Amino acid sequence: MNIYVGNLPYNATEEQLKTMFGQYGEVTTASIIKDRDTGRSKGFGFVEMTDDSSAEEAIQALNESDMNGRNIKVNQARPKEKRERSDRGGDRGGYRGNDRGDRGDRYSKY
Repeated sequence: MNIYVGNLPYNATEEQLKTMFGQYGEVTTASIIKDRDTGRSKGFGFVEMTDDSSAEEAIQALNESDMNGRNIKVNQARPKEKRERSDRGGDRGGYRGNDRGDRGDRYSKY
């Protein structure tokens, strides 16, 4: 079963999650979601456990429990929703310079 863990302290580690949930059964994976640009924790993660009854026990025991001064939120993870691609294309409108090959400073025409 895949378990969502929210309101994590920003200094929490995947090893801490594994240890915390491991008290209730076998943990196959523990991951903390990080910001793509900064690499800092986003304050939530996921734990996957092999046995559903152990996972349910962990959810009941750990929901609203304290982790480094924060009450974590623990529940069964919902399936990931498929997001539709936008029709806006890939150009984000960044600086292009111009097609004439000169410097393209701000007074040049595109």
